[in-house]
Amino acid sequence: MNSIDKNQREDNYENVTGSEAVSKIKELAGKAKSCFFCTKIRSGESFSTRPMAAEEIDDNGNFWFLSPSDSNKNIDIQQDPSVQLLFQGSAHSDFMSLYGKATISTDRAKIEKLWDPMMKTWFTEGKDDPRITVIKFTPSEGYYWDTKHGEAVAFLKMAIGAIKGETMDDSIQGNIKL
Repeated sequence: MNSIDKNQREDNYENVTGSEAVSKIKELAGKAKSCFFCTKIRSGESFSTRPMAAEEIDDNGNFWFLSPSDSNKNIDIQQDPSVQLLFQGSAHSDFMSLYGKATISTDRAKIEKLWDPMMKTWFTEGKDDPRITVIKFTPSEGYYWDTKHGEAVAFLKMAIGAIKGETMDDSIQGNIKL
């Protein structure tokens, strides 16, 4: 238990698994709209990160991205498929970190399904650009921190707690396991 949690009057820790984990992933990733996609996450070394927006999160909690075959992230994944995604939905809530494995394919049907005309910025030959690949990220575990009742209630509880000199935090956190 963290030191701040010792002063917490309310239960603020809830692990989620299975379909509950997928729902939490979709909820928090949806609020964030994009993530930091981290590769080369070996312990004791600097990692590589770049902003990415998933084109789809499926019913199993898998994330689907389109990426150029010659990108550093694709090269990193080919060397080590371990990936971490970091999300922040707002300045005060909706945080999530997911760890898992990424695979790369050139599945034309999936590219067709995920294609958005704005992607022509990166794939100048359109959806038939030979550099387009599909990255599937399959999370295995993670961690989240959120509010139970939204930012307004969380702020009100913090303000009352500050006035009373008590820990009144509306946060909820826990492990995600798929």
